[in-house]
Amino acid sequence: MAKAAIKERRSFTLSQESVTFLEVEKRHRRATSLSAVLDEILRSKRQESEREKLNAAVAAYYDSCPEAQLAEDEKWGEFAESQLPTE
Repeated sequence: MAKAAIKERRSFTLSQESVTFLEVEKRHRRATSLSAVLDEILRSKRQESEREKLNAAVAAYYDSCPEAQLAEDEKWGEFAESQLPTE
């Protein structure tokens, strides 16, 4: 069973436009509260940011690899694909 997240009460001042957006999202998502909507938006943004950092790290790794290493990796990839069952 997933452990319930510990929540911390905070107070924020938001523009009326942001509050309206959260209220519309609350209805759209059928969320229990504006805080739940905001928490979900922030969680999604954090995951997106982490995914972008990971993609950048992978790209940097491959950009730094010598051509010989990339060629060898490609051959291993082709070999691995040839071992997969075909339908």
